[in-house]
Amino acid sequence: MKPTTLSITPAERMQHLPSQFFAGLVKKANAQISLGHDVINLGQGNPDLPTPPHIVKKLQEEAANPLYHKYPPFSGFPFLKEAIAQRYKEDYNVDLDPETEVAILFGGKTGLVEINQILLNPGDVCLVPDPGYPDYWSGVALSGAEMKMMPLRESNAFLPDYTALSPSDLDRAKLMFINYPNNPTAAVAPASFYEDTVRLAEKHNIVVSSDFAYGAIGFDGKRPVSFLETPGAKEVGVEFYTLSKTYNMAGWRVGFALGNKEVIRLINLMQDHYYVSLFGGIQAAAAEALTAPQTCVAELVSTYEQRRNALFGALTGIGWEAPPSRGSFFTWLPVPKGHTSVSFADLLLQEAKVVVAPGVGFGAHGEGYVRLGLLAPEARLREAAERIGKLGLF
Repeated sequence: MKPTTLSITPAERMQHLPSQFFAGLVKKANAQISLGHDVINLGQGNPDLPTPPHIVKKLQEEAANPLYHKYPPFSGFPFLKEAIAQRYKEDYNVDLDPETEVAILFGGKTGLVEINQILLNPGDVCLVPDPGYPDYWSGVALSGAEMKMMPLRESNAFLPDYTALSPSDLDRAKLMFINYPNNPTAAVAPASFYEDTVRLAEKHNIVVSSDFAYGAIGFDGKRPVSFLETPGAKEVGVEFYTLSKTYNMAGWRVGFALGNKEVIRLINLMQDHYYVSLFGGIQAAAAEALTAPQTCVAELVSTYEQRRNALFGALTGIGWEAPPSRGSFFTWLPVPKGHTSVSFADLLLQEAKVVVAPGVGFGAHGEGYVRLGLLAPEARLREAAERIGKLGLF
């Protein structure tokens, strides 16, 4: 008997998900690699260095603990929440109640999508930076809400200009994303910006979602400011932190939501229906990362700063001028005249075998720029600049 083929009709929400712009970039790069070309991939955001050995060792030890072979507590082990609270106190002098102001996440991305689902209804407005991390769009789409973009322009240090937002959008908005150190622009935010953000949120009853994924990575001796350092921040929002960048633990999927008690309660409630928290051995290793001496973090930031200096020194040598990155492990560079961000990225891949991320993939206001990652050794970064310089574009 011939089996019946079902007609699968996706839920309507699946039709509204944004396309994965960078999947095409990966496909193009892999095509060049398959032809045997030596491709320097600076278009990714995936840390290239291994997790520090003491963290790996802790996981190896704790994996044998029978306690962790059972279901963990739904919202995670208290010791991990206490560890993140301790880290925030030491690094930012922010007091967090581990039980009510910390939620454990399956990576920061999960929380950035979940916060839309717990707060937004169809027709609500979310304020989103442009350019910005594309998964903000995904969460808004899944909630059925509407995005209003906040342009990030070089003339305003890649900070949103709140005075330029329309009163109607501000009145309708229920949620706002901010992200510093910034992906993709590598900008950082001063304390005064966060003070303005808290005032805006209070006035218009908007929940602030601060994406602090690159919070540990600041250059020239300046530690990035946490949104939660601002008086009143916990009353109006939450901050998302991840171990992916600070400790090269991207594959471990450990993140946190921190701040407003009601938002934290709602995140935990939603996750109760999705997950039974992280494997206990990973939680123990994450706590080790947070509470052990932070020498590895200082060394990592120093490595990225040396790479930044090497790359910008080489770029200056070929005439490609831009302000050096102030934070994150990215660089944000203008494309030469006569090119779009996509045409320029395609040219670099085809002619120089260097992968960069077109700025338009991060939003309409990313047009005119490309993003390069500091995720290769200094020699490869210099080589990438040398290859690009031979094209005579600058």
